[in-house]
Amino acid sequence: MRTVFWEDNQLKMIDQRILPGRFEIVSFRDHKSVAQAIKDMVVRGAPAIGAAAAFGLALAGFESASSSTSDLLAHLQTASATLKSARPTAVNLAWAVDRVMGVAAGVGGERSAEEIRRLVLEEAQRIADEDVEINKRMAEHGAQLINDGDTVIHHCNTGALATVDWGTALGVIRMAHEQGKRVHVLVDETRPRLQGARLTAWELEQYGIPYEIITDNMAGYFLKAGKAQKCFVGSDRTAANGDVANKIGTYMLALAACDNGVPFYPVVPTSTIDLSLAHGDLIPIEERDPQEVLGLEFMGERVTPKNAKARNIAFDVTPARLVTAIVTENGVAYPPFETSLRKAVLGK
Repeated sequence: MRTVFWEDNQLKMIDQRILPGRFEIVSFRDHKSVAQAIKDMVVRGAPAIGAAAAFGLALAGFESASSSTSDLLAHLQTASATLKSARPTAVNLAWAVDRVMGVAAGVGGERSAEEIRRLVLEEAQRIADEDVEINKRMAEHGAQLINDGDTVIHHCNTGALATVDWGTALGVIRMAHEQGKRVHVLVDETRPRLQGARLTAWELEQYGIPYEIITDNMAGYFLKAGKAQKCFVGSDRTAANGDVANKIGTYMLALAACDNGVPFYPVVPTSTIDLSLAHGDLIPIEERDPQEVLGLEFMGERVTPKNAKARNIAFDVTPARLVTAIVTENGVAYPPFETSLRKAVLGK
């Protein structure tokens, strides 16, 4: 089933905070609760966040009972600001909201308020449907980079749970597996929220793909020992020069891969490529609640001292010089990325 979907005039999502222990669908009827769900990581992964925000804007349209198009558009504009502020690093969030708002504003003077509400929902649904098709196209391109018998290191979660369906980097691995290639995955735990150990491992079990969980600081060992042939990761925002912002720990994985001559491939829908940013230093980096670090337990006991303080940076930026190639739905982009990414996004 889809991670994010519209049903019975509600937005419904898989609650990713409680997997793999429990599988539950949660429902939302207003845009503020959707924004909070994005902040709290009920939904996560750049494409899934984008689709959720688009549907959140559709909910905002139905929240307003006004028959005035100008009043409705004003309400939608306020709601879009709330949704866009939920998580700053993932560019898909702002991209999806702006795309839906563009449709609403573009017909504002010509259509009734009721028609605008319908068009907003239709555009949100279109974004969700397109995401699934885009992911499958990326998977087909990326699967060509995986050889039969490869062991792949994967960081964070980039499967169906991180998207509307299918996935980005994990979608590539899934496609290679379905093509009959023997693929083994070393799953970084991805601390502190353990998206790898909790979510990626769970998804791989659903697909029947063999895997082993490793702590994030084991990746260098496996790369140096020649026990991994590829690294595949996702991206929440990619700059025009090929710098890649992804879940914290990606940069260290890329450094180890580069030092050992192992190809490093981000899998990135073009909606995640931000051509307005010349380089990755311009990407806003989210810092989350330190309790996500301090609250970790080991054998039933709190890990850190009672009065400990912590930092919780959610993303880091991998420089383009460490990136072998970037997989998009329009093909595999190779250096120089300033040229190849622009072509992938704009077709020229």
